[in-house]
Amino acid sequence: MTWLAEPITDLLDVALVAELTAVRSGGRPVTYPLIPLWDGERILMTSSILFSRKLEHLKADPRVSISLSDPVALGGHRARATIQGLAQVIDGDPHTDWERVLPLWEAKEPVIRQFLKARVAFPLFFERAVIEVIPQRAYLWPDGDTSSAPLISAAPGPSIDRSAPSAAQSEVA
Repeated sequence: MTWLAEPITDLLDVALVAELTAVRSGGRPVTYPLIPLWDGERILMTSSILFSRKLEHLKADPRVSISLSDPVALGGHRARATIQGLAQVIDGDPHTDWERVLPLWEAKEPVIRQFLKARVAFPLFFERAVIEVIPQRAYLWPDGDTSSAPLISAAPGPSIDRSAPSAAQSEVA
């Protein structure tokens, strides 16, 4: 069961692309387009492990923002949303561990099955890590007008620590 408003979960269900903003070294934001997969509790995304600085950024500082704002990627939905949360990189076996999100990915983007059949032709694409985001706060613009004040909701319990990460959190393993 989720605390996120239904219009936001609807956007997560249809969005073909979301903008994941992470914090890079020095505290500056950096944004990446990724496919958001909603499992009812967490936002899951996958990322190639090759040349992926985003994974390093997320391991050093788990604070993220996910924007659902592209009208084409949202299939004509007018609402817009931004979700703040904490990310964790799950980087076990890069060949198989990410496949647990495959049913969600395939439901959103059925063509992924065809890529899987041609896995030998795209071996580096299929070396992936999973990014799990636990939503902490959400901003919703039901009519899509982001110049107006959003509806704001927050997860029950402690909120995100918005301070800079400690030295221990800043070190990349």
